Amino acid sequence: RSLIAATGMLTPALRSVSFSSAAPPTVRIIHSGHACNVEEERHTERVYTIREGETLELTCLVSGHPRPQIRWTKTAGSVSDRFQDSSVFNETLHIAKILRTQGGRYYCKAENGLGSPAIKSIRVDVYYLDDPVVTVHQSIGEAKEQFYYERTVFLRCVANSNPPVRYSWHRGREVLTQGSDKGVEIYEPFFTQGETKILKLKNLRPQDYANYSCIASVRNVCGIPDRSVIFRLTNKTASPSIKLLVEDPIVVNPGQTVSLVCITTGGEPPPILTWVSSNDSLPQRSVVKGGTLTLPAITSDEAGVYSCVASNNVGNPAKKSTTIVVRALKKGRFWITPDPYHNDDNIQIGREVKISCQVEATPPEELTFSWLKNGRALRSSERMVITQTDPDISPGTTNLDIIDLKFTDFGTYTCVAALKGGGIPEISIDVNISSTTVPPNLTVPRGKSPLVAREGDTVELECLVSGKPKPIILWSRADKEAPMPDGSMQMESYDGVLRIVNVSREMTGSYRCQTSQYNGFNVKPREAVVELIVQYPPTVEPVYMEMRQGLGRPVVMTCRVLRAHPSRVLRFEWLLSNRLLHAGAFDAQRDETEYTIRSLNRDGWGEYTCNVINEAGAGKCTFQVTGKRWSFAFSFSSRNVLLIQTSCGSSSVQMGLQRWWEQEIPVDQTINKGELMTHNLTELIKPESYEVRLTPITRFGEGDSTIRIVTYSGEFHCSFEEEPICMFTQDKNDDFDWTRHSAATRDTKYTPNTGPSGDRSGSKQGFYMYIETSRPRKEGDQARLISPFFNVAPKNPYGITNPPAYCFGFFYHMYGKHIGTLNAFLKQKGQTTSEGPVWSLSGNQGERWKQAKVSIHPTASFQVVLEGIRGPGIEGDIAIDDITLEEGECRDPPPNISAKALSTSSHIWLLCVTLVLTLLEGQR
Repeated sequence: RSLIAATGMLTPALRSVSFSSAAPPTVRIIHSGHACNVEEERHTERVYTIREGETLELTCLVSGHPRPQIRWTKTAGSVSDRFQDSSVFNETLHIAKILRTQGGRYYCKAENGLGSPAIKSIRVDVYYLDDPVVTVHQSIGEAKEQFYYERTVFLRCVANSNPPVRYSWHRGREVLTQGSDKGVEIYEPFFTQGETKILKLKNLRPQDYANYSCIASVRNVCGIPDRSVIFRLTNKTASPSIKLLVEDPIVVNPGQTVSLVCITTGGEPPPILTWVSSNDSLPQRSVVKGGTLTLPAITSDEAGVYSCVASNNVGNPAKKSTTIVVRALKKGRFWITPDPYHNDDNIQIGREVKISCQVEATPPEELTFSWLKNGRALRSSERMVITQTDPDISPGTTNLDIIDLKFTDFGTYTCVAALKGGGIPEISIDVNISSTTVPPNLTVPRGKSPLVAREGDTVELECLVSGKPKPIILWSRADKEAPMPDGSMQMESYDGVLRIVNVSREMTGSYRCQTSQYNGFNVKPREAVVELIVQYPPTVEPVYMEMRQGLGRPVVMTCRVLRAHPSRVLRFEWLLSNRLLHAGAFDAQRDETEYTIRSLNRDGWGEYTCNVINEAGAGKCTFQVTGKRWSFAFSFSSRNVLLIQTSCGSSSVQMGLQRWWEQEIPVDQTINKGELMTHNLTELIKPESYEVRLTPITRFGEGDSTIRIVTYSGEFHCSFEEEPICMFTQDKNDDFDWTRHSAATRDTKYTPNTGPSGDRSGSKQGFYMYIETSRPRKEGDQARLISPFFNVAPKNPYGITNPPAYCFGFFYHMYGKHIGTLNAFLKQKGQTTSEGPVWSLSGNQGERWKQAKVSIHPTASFQVVLEGIRGPGIEGDIAIDDITLEEGECRDPPPNISAKALSTSSHIWLLCVTLVLTLLEGQR
């Protein structure tokens, strides 16, 4: 049996019995937080609209056994680049102060290894409105063969918004509209698609010099107020102009303070000056005061183009730029090239040898080189030829060619690099030319390849370098195009050692060490390869699993090896609370181990661990075995009647009274997996909150409780997005049925010239209900759709004294030359005779959705019936969508052909709430 409890504050547990074996996952998304109630777009479970800066809260209700794992993802990319990782794997996705960039479609995915994962999505639409900006442009054109000028001014208003903004223009207190003034034209440029509205003042007149205000509005959706901006147009209005009081370029030494001065020379209104840099942002230590930018103690990293920009929203902004060059010398290198005409690798007496020297210089035109031999100045001669390489081929390079090398030429040659401006330390590079100067060679030390390490260790890959001088060694991946540990494709080493900290399994592979020409011989590179093997413990699944089973039943636990290196797993061991149960070794064909409890008893409850061990360590599977019952899958049949929260908490109670009740639900037959139990909550008071709790009870004790806080809103809304169609039913005594439909899935053979091309919101994926009037239907056939019962309960024990009023609304689409009739009836409980319709409409109403509203006054529990009657031909499809029922009389109901209200004597509040208790998992 099952027991439900609800209370205005804290309630007794709801108890129910339902047990089953493994079940695949199901999922459903509900939402709370700060949703917008936008009149012209009724929100369904698919679309959730929220104002920027509010809190988004989406809850994923899942069921299945074993308990599914939940994962939230977003269309735009990875799950962690949009919201916190802590929210990604939780049932509830919580985004505080949501940004406009966080709108989009969110997916909830639930999987437990049985069948396909269950996925549901919801589109989040973030609404916002920024302050509008007015820009002014003027055109002056000479009319041919006439002696006058036409001065035309364009005022353009732009505001970023969602939904699209509507603009209105005012001159002083006068509202400007198209046609209200011959000298004024208001239009939207075609290419902007409604993003702006331009006010054109043709051939300026004295009265055109005034204050103009642009008002941007999103029609108060989400409570977003209108925003406005004022621009004063005068006969002095002009675009900005500026002047830079600095040279271009500015060449300075590091450590100097640089001041850039920018002044305005024109513009009305007075322009605003800003500084921007080619480095994306100004240096952190920079100081801006008025039009002066100061860069204290400038560094080489702060060199670049700096621009002064003046803007007053009139014409185009004015921009002046200068380049700051910071002197620098760095990266001094050399290389020795043996006689290129004899393809030598060694220096030989009687042949040519060239010494090259290179530095990076800023500015390059100030770079100068000088050469010394054994500390004495060296000048270019017939045998000692000093040249400077073409900067387009090899910038910052000088060469010393020694022709016909002699013993007397042996010695130390020094290349000295300097900048003409001074203030920068010189760079000196020494190169020794002697009989011991020989090209390099590379070897891998014995025992250093392959190199075996464990994940997380620090390793050193080593190549021995011989020769004189010793060149820089370049390290790269030899087995694949992959980056090195620092993210680059190549790393330099001056001693031949590559050091890797915290090595990971992805770093396993071959590494190439290779000589470079720098600081060595410019000859064919020498290279060697070092193998790195990273061992890591087994990766296993499941890492953790909760297993619930009845006493006396078998339990099978499986621990599977996914990856390991070395792949040969040595052994496994099963433990219960650190007590060894079973141990053994894997054979070559198996990658998993099982442990079976043939008949579970209370002593078998507890935490089981399986350790899978190799040379690098152990991977662990954990199983929590218990007889505890899983929680119910607990949802609501009419999601828009209630605001659902998944967190527990106190709720407000009217009159300070605590009211609670509980009711036992007898179940005579066995409850099977997937079976639904329903119970109606009636006599709810608006806007009270109620806590509803379900706790399954078995002979093994209580299981997990499922709790929901429900807030009664007194409203009903159905947009037919879910298959149960909000508990509506088809009348069994009519001629045919209404059909749930969406434009995205309709048959390509559908009847043209009738029916809607999308749901009421215009979505091709959205659903609606319609009557299909093709054959075999004939004229006069009726299809009736009946709502669930709505309760009218008295507030006092003496019965109903005043008639309650409800506004029944829906959208209809009646397009086609054979349209019949759409009727709406009120059916009250206990009513034997059928009264006439409360609303009725016949004939073609055009190819668009329209809204109908009618006030009804029931005296007892009631249903609403929508009846579609087939017309004289096949082009007569009638569709309905977004059905609503709200307390109170209808305000400004749309006109219709026939509408009448049923009048009785009652006033009370609304509706029953249907709870659907889905029994999906567990054990008996």
